[in-house]
Amino acid sequence: MSESAITALHSSPNAQFRPVPIGAWRLDDAFWAPRIAQMREVTLPDQWQRLVEFGHLDNFRRAAGADLPFRGVFFNDSDLYKWLEAANWALAHGAEPWLEARIDEAIALIAAAQRKDGYINTYFSREREKERWTNLDLHELYCAGHLIQAAVAHHRVTGSRTLLDIATKFANHLCDRFGPNQQRKQVWADGHQEIELALVELYRETGEARFLDQAQLFVDVRGRGALGRPYDRWESTYHQDHLPLKEMTTLEGHAVRAMYYLAGGADLALETGDPDLITALERLWEDTRLRKLYVSGGLGARHEGEAFGDAYELPNATAYAESCAAIGSVMFHHRMLHLTGDGRYADFLEYTLYNAVLPGIGLDGTTYFYENPLSDRGGHRRQPWYRVACCPPNIARTIAAMPGYAASVGEGGIFLHLYLNGTVEVPLDNGRTVTLRIATRYPWDGGIDISVDSPGTFALNLRIPTWAFGARLEVGDFAADVPIEPGGYATVRRQWRAGDTVHLDFPMVVRRIVSHPAVVENANRVALRRGPLLYAIEGTDHPDTEVRDLILPDESEIAPSWRMDVLGGMTVLTADAMSPTPDPGWDRWLYRTLPDAQARKVVLKHRILTAIPYFAWANRAPGAMQVWLRRASHDG
Repeated sequence: MSESAITALHSSPNAQFRPVPIGAWRLDDAFWAPRIAQMREVTLPDQWQRLVEFGHLDNFRRAAGADLPFRGVFFNDSDLYKWLEAANWALAHGAEPWLEARIDEAIALIAAAQRKDGYINTYFSREREKERWTNLDLHELYCAGHLIQAAVAHHRVTGSRTLLDIATKFANHLCDRFGPNQQRKQVWADGHQEIELALVELYRETGEARFLDQAQLFVDVRGRGALGRPYDRWESTYHQDHLPLKEMTTLEGHAVRAMYYLAGGADLALETGDPDLITALERLWEDTRLRKLYVSGGLGARHEGEAFGDAYELPNATAYAESCAAIGSVMFHHRMLHLTGDGRYADFLEYTLYNAVLPGIGLDGTTYFYENPLSDRGGHRRQPWYRVACCPPNIARTIAAMPGYAASVGEGGIFLHLYLNGTVEVPLDNGRTVTLRIATRYPWDGGIDISVDSPGTFALNLRIPTWAFGARLEVGDFAADVPIEPGGYATVRRQWRAGDTVHLDFPMVVRRIVSHPAVVENANRVALRRGPLLYAIEGTDHPDTEVRDLILPDESEIAPSWRMDVLGGMTVLTADAMSPTPDPGWDRWLYRTLPDAQARKVVLKHRILTAIPYFAWANRAPGAMQVWLRRASHDG
């Protein structure tokens, strides 16, 4: 492993702190360790076979001269690039010869497909070569961005420049092609945002200022109708090309594009410190979280255009909530956390990981959700692959990179954002390395024990989640005399001795969540949350009733318990509930007048309600699922 995988990933001038890299972590057997191991041993090999089967690799051979047809959709290159990024982050957890061999094979194919001017895109090769850069809605820049991100990951983990040099040559081609009219360049915006944040990462990796300038250009040109061609059936809002970013007041259009756009804007703000840009990012997220965010953290209400809906338009059964939009949200919150130091962004990052990203992959590690509804009759099941396969490798790269979100270093010392079970070696700003050992069953349990194995004077800043009212913090055997406020960080600054311990305890109270009254579909319904996990009920656990009709009275006590017999072991919630007996008066009617409907009293039967974490639904026999539960009976 290269030195770059051990030292800081980057240090942006306007960041409150810098992330501790993936390679600094060694996770033990807890929540995340088996998932990352599965990613290396099951998911990535299976995805590689899918890439072979669906022609992704052959497309590069074709671009290099092989007599083969192009297969798949026009942005298939990005699937291989995302797989490459995931594979490299997986290597940061330890050597894996098979994975290293596949990475080298893929890089060789990419190198052979690159043109002399630096351009790479297998769709626009051979007979389509003259169509390059004529329709930026066909994802040329999107694919370029994912190539760059894979190259940055490869360089950080291995130290090799083989892929970085390929990506840099392509990026230079982009800089030569796109720019102001007075330089006789194309003044166009990309159809699907991605290149913006990728160019900022390339600037950080190479120090080449022109890449940062180019990212700025792609952000600033947007909102001026600069996509370069008509939008066909889509309006400019679909691509967020209706207004400049700094003038937008609400997110509209394609949800994945929008979140990648915000992530790229946050990357620029980290480098430039532009106060107007920071204000716009905070304004847009505040509006989104208050009016367009699913209780799962999912984004995108409409299948049409994979888009945001109007304010409070959050249907459950038809929720789109694409897995890639959740990943864009994680990227955005990670950047905003480092830009502002505000622990609320870490809360959203964590919550989205558990409840909007993780549902996108089955517990088997080889099946996926593209969209993530919050209510289902039993027909929505994960698939082993998709013709448009953007989500599977995107989920893989996010999970493989997850430890890189967990901790940061700044002048205030060490910051722990996510609580992972394992050991982390933290490189401080003064050149010293501090080793922390963390023992926890989080998110199943709220107890977290931290052992400081390296002496020295520094601050340990521990995130207190917004839901953790009543959190306790002890240093050694004594309660810490420091502020403990949900949504912030508890800071313990002292001269540490090797073996000093810190204990955190978060009360894992089950909370009933209700919607804003304007979300009409959720009226008189409640969702269940324990710690950072959202819960749902499935038909598998309630074979004798319709889960959408189950009633959870407000006075019912909800009991958490660890169940090894449920999906390999997890904390489930149980409570006394009721289900209504259908009124036979409805057998011959779809609609009735109110007096007649009220004449018959609903008979309620006692039931035991069992809820599992939402991320784990659809891993057993097909059946109905419901997140929002009825609170009380109604007549009729």
